[in-house]
Amino acid sequence: MQSEGGRYSLPRWRVMRWLTDVGPDVPADIRAALIAQLFGAIPIFAGGAINSVAIAAIIAYRLQTGPLVAWFVLELMICLARLAVLVAAHRAIRLHRPTPTDLHLLLSMAWSLSLGLGAIASIGSGDWMVAMLASMSTAAMIGGICFRNFGAPRFAGIMILICLGPVAVYIALLGEPMLYIMIYQVPMYLAAMAGAGFRLNRMLITTMRAERENSHRAHHDALTGLLNRAGLIDALETKLVDARRERRPFALFFADLDEFKPINDTFGHAAGDQVLKGVAARLRKAVHQGAAIARMGGDEFVALVDGATAEQALAMGQRIVGEIAAPYQVDGETRVGVGASVGIALGPDHGSQVDELLAVADAALYEAKSSGKSRCCLASIDVSLTALRRLHRSGTRATDGTSVAA
Repeated sequence: MQSEGGRYSLPRWRVMRWLTDVGPDVPADIRAALIAQLFGAIPIFAGGAINSVAIAAIIAYRLQTGPLVAWFVLELMICLARLAVLVAAHRAIRLHRPTPTDLHLLLSMAWSLSLGLGAIASIGSGDWMVAMLASMSTAAMIGGICFRNFGAPRFAGIMILICLGPVAVYIALLGEPMLYIMIYQVPMYLAAMAGAGFRLNRMLITTMRAERENSHRAHHDALTGLLNRAGLIDALETKLVDARRERRPFALFFADLDEFKPINDTFGHAAGDQVLKGVAARLRKAVHQGAAIARMGGDEFVALVDGATAEQALAMGQRIVGEIAAPYQVDGETRVGVGASVGIALGPDHGSQVDELLAVADAALYEAKSSGKSRCCLASIDVSLTALRRLHRSGTRATDGTSVAA
């Protein structure tokens, strides 16, 4: 199961899904973002790994006992494996492939266990300087585990338990009364860190929900639910990047309603809003599923459709005209009708920039209206060149005006 947009895959193993679950009402994009936090950046991982391996190496070099040397080797192998999986995950992101999320989580838990085993071996060595160094390092790493993984508080809690649980059991069996205080401290520390993880997780999800809603409002039309101008520009920029990188063409449909103003004037703006909502619904029906559709403002609409040839774009444009032309019912009984003129530009053939494609599609729309309205027109070479020259001249005049004003 992979999140959209080439991001980190969600876990597939049942136990990993449970450990990283944050509740049934959390949207998929927020879940994907929380999973991404469990991976982190390679420099951040390298800082923690270098520290834990260095501590294990120093302790193994100081005492050179079998258990401590074995701990150093185990720590080094786990960190190298985690680095390889993290690099593979970042590469999979770039290639839009599933990431080894379950393996990454499993190795993270193995690393936590290794920290706990190292602390046990260090305490059992009888060298109190070594024991203090290992315990301080483990405590520091546990704090990092909590605050870096609070996107999945259950997972963070399990990592802390795997690390500190064996230490508490070992101390209980060690027979050293001075250390018995740690048997009390470890559960308290686990409870405090786990509680902090759950609280931070709730705060993070609340913040991400708010950001998601704000972003949706900023990029969507409140009346129709379609993209607005800002959302369309973002989508169009993405399409152009994909077209250049993957040579994937697309079609831009620029539709303008015919005879819409009389509906507002005769029946009121509420009736006009009903018609606009109806047009949005019919546009979704007329174009391919997954197409980006926007209301540019007023009675202008734009649709972006992937992989359409010139012939397919013309056929789809005619379908858009036909769908929109069917009567609309307003005020429960009254039936009204509008038409639609559609101009089509093909990307990136008709332009490699957002303003170029919009200018060419707008020129094609003007030609459709000039030909009698309720028509569809694909931009020709002449239309494209005329639109681009006009765009260039307007840009030049704007630049000259700025220069003179300065």
